[in-house]
Amino acid sequence: MKAYKRPPKTIPRIEGSHEQDWLRACKGQGVACSNFDYSGPLTEMVVAGNLAMRFPGEKLMWDGDNMKVTNLPEANDYVHRRYRQGWTL
Repeated sequence: MKAYKRPPKTIPRIEGSHEQDWLRACKGQGVACSNFDYSGPLTEMVVAGNLAMRFPGEKLMWDGDNMKVTNLPEANDYVHRRYRQGWTL
């Protein structure tokens, strides 16, 4: 282990917290390290993996443009939340 050397830091580091990084990006002070170009597709892939775990053995047809499963409607309950009466977004 004496010959071990730490690899160089190649991933950009942020100053402060991720929340502060996001706020700086909102103010036009650069691009957030976890911007939506990266985190959106990553989150979609994680959702698809979770759906596959909840519905083992089922073939899920995913409509990425509309963010829904087209052949198994009950799977969409895990993609979008149903809001209680009187609460909407």
